[in-house]
Amino acid sequence: MSGEQVDGALKTVAEFVKAKLPEEYQGIVDSLLAGETPDLASLGGGLLDKVKGMFG
Repeated sequence: MSGEQVDGALKTVAEFVKAKLPEEYQGIVDSLLAGETPDLASLGGGLLDKVKGMFG
């Protein structure tokens, strides 16, 4: 795959994931794609608690 194809695939996957997330969590996907580390603590633990609950 060319770099352009990879970029297009990543954008498609990101849009799909964002469509499945509540609006307040969609910015996390954008941050990750920008190479940033999102501040998950600012979510008040809500997302982390939900993820932990899936495995507990």
